[in-house]
Amino acid sequence: MKRDYYEILGVTRDVNAQQIKKAYRSLALKYHPDRVPAEEKKEAEQKFKEISEAYGVLSDSKKREMYDQYGHAGIDQQYTSEDIFRGADFNSVFEDLGLGDILGRVFGDSGFDLFGGTGTQQGRRRTQRGRDIKYEVEITLEEAYQGVAKKITIPRHEHCTVCNGSGSKPGSKPQACSQCGGRGQVVMSSGFFRMQQTCSVCGGRGQVITDLCTECRGNGVVRVSRKIDVTIPAGVDNTSCLRVTGQGEIGHAGAGDLFLYIRVLPHTVFERDGNDVYMEMPVSFVRAALGGEVSVPTLNGHVSMKIPPGTQSGKVFRLKAKGMPDVRTRSHADQYVKVMIQVPQRLSNEQRKLLEKFAEINGDDVQASGPSITEKIKRVFK
Repeated sequence: MKRDYYEILGVTRDVNAQQIKKAYRSLALKYHPDRVPAEEKKEAEQKFKEISEAYGVLSDSKKREMYDQYGHAGIDQQYTSEDIFRGADFNSVFEDLGLGDILGRVFGDSGFDLFGGTGTQQGRRRTQRGRDIKYEVEITLEEAYQGVAKKITIPRHEHCTVCNGSGSKPGSKPQACSQCGGRGQVVMSSGFFRMQQTCSVCGGRGQVITDLCTECRGNGVVRVSRKIDVTIPAGVDNTSCLRVTGQGEIGHAGAGDLFLYIRVLPHTVFERDGNDVYMEMPVSFVRAALGGEVSVPTLNGHVSMKIPPGTQSGKVFRLKAKGMPDVRTRSHADQYVKVMIQVPQRLSNEQRKLLEKFAEINGDDVQASGPSITEKIKRVFK
């Protein structure tokens, strides 16, 4: 479980941006992997990542507001790992500490650095795949039982077909950035320290588009709504998440993935608990007294269930293997049927006479009323 970002930086929730920056600067200096003994470097790097992530969120007003309202869940659903660091003002924090190179080393295995690029070399940025997409799909309990094929519409970014993703107007080509020489990064030196940061002219792309594509306005991507066929297997529940490979955002090195979060709608008859299914079955008091068979609905049609003579209201019967299938093993759980005895609200004269005759034979005085619950309590505590 992730620690609280405020706790990581050692600040309270009411601190301002300058205090957050000061706290991060102090911790970054303390956990600089080049300033600790060799045996502590690995632990220091992990700590450095943790405090940098906390700063990346809390130093950005929009991300901080999201975190304050929804916690880690809000951040994880809204932002990728790259997005958490993108836009954070690390440059001013480290401008006199010379931590540019160490940031690249610490975060190099993640494919991005803290200065807005994706790795210490611009070539790595260009090979990044597209972002993943999260999407919620609503299905009925019957669909969850059987499995279902659905066609869903996903909004996503794809390569502009007019410029083939280059961002340049057809017939023209981007020019190498004169500021960074096409590398996308510039290096600033101060004494023994070197700091690498994203080129402010080309924004880290290494190229400058002089003649913009009219379709995508130089972005190289356009937002479209794409219909996708997905197959939802039998047995899914509200905790299920399905991964559809290659149906996320389009990137330079291919598409990201689509993650489908399943929401099974409530049912009017059945209630699900794990893979077991529960329901209440109304049964007439005559059938309950005499016994017999009743037709019981299941998620796979009606089945016949025996009712023993003298069945009481609230009695629960088990229908073996009539519950939900397991999404992995495909074996079915059980269905539990709770019998609820129905008492007729209106009786004909003939029905009333028959019931009175039954009561007489059974020795019941239908005219006399027994002591009330209040009277019984008084007798106990008298």
